[in-house]
Amino acid sequence: MTSNTPRSAIVLFAHGSRDPLWHKPMEAVAERIRLQSADVEVACAYLELSQPDLPDTVARLAAGGVNHITIVPMFLGVGRHAREDLPALVLQLRTQYPAVQFHLQAAVGEDARLLDMLAAIALSPA
Repeated sequence: MTSNTPRSAIVLFAHGSRDPLWHKPMEAVAERIRLQSADVEVACAYLELSQPDLPDTVARLAAGGVNHITIVPMFLGVGRHAREDLPALVLQLRTQYPAVQFHLQAAVGEDARLLDMLAAIALSPA
């Protein structure tokens, strides 16, 4: 693609699991994003135990002409992966892909809107 039009993508980044059913909620979020915004490409990437990993996902997006990538850590808790591993990985990607602008969001578990939704679910009758 040789267009000068900026192309954006969202990468939902999670830990990963060997269990294929574990991926279903991530894929469901990705599908909802696609339905709400057809202009933004969305992909899932995983730290370990699952494919694709973040470097492979970024390589595919960059090769397809994406020049702005928002990475959304799909972690409820902010442990070592969100605090240390992911920022180090994004720093490597920024060096490897200088033409791509990366935006690393805070983990979803730090967003008060999600916490409010989880509390509402817990309080609702089964």
